[in-house]
Amino acid sequence: MCLSRTRPFFLGENLSVGDLTKNFSKHEFECPCGCECGNVSPRLVGKLQVARDSLGKPITITSGVRCVEHNADPKVGGSATSSHLAGNGTAADVAWSDSAYLYELIAALICAGFRRIGINYEKHFVHVDVDLAKPSPRLFKYPQKSKN
Repeated sequence: MCLSRTRPFFLGENLSVGDLTKNFSKHEFECPCGCECGNVSPRLVGKLQVARDSLGKPITITSGVRCVEHNADPKVGGSATSSHLAGNGTAADVAWSDSAYLYELIAALICAGFRRIGINYEKHFVHVDVDLAKPSPRLFKYPQKSKN
């Protein structure tokens, strides 16, 4: 069922610790390097909550807000214009494990109103963002790395 017309449930606006919505916590979106960057877009989290409600299954955030240093790490592969960057915080990467879950996840994300969705088949994540500076609607896949 597509619940795109439901409103996300927010527990508060200026939370420094604790939940952002009934299923997502601020720590899930913080930069993993320990710098404590984590100013995530309420619009992004709200749409993820609507997708979670529609999906009826957990959504695991694998990457949220990134500081410039972490984004520049070659292991991360972030671009200089990444929507993950602190100060923007309009992107998240979500884990998927099998094609059935991927199908349901993409359907729920579209129903929630996401208009920019990228799929990485090698690393098993889906990128979503609400960055108004980027072209949309877009459904894209990440290029495969050459295996030399």
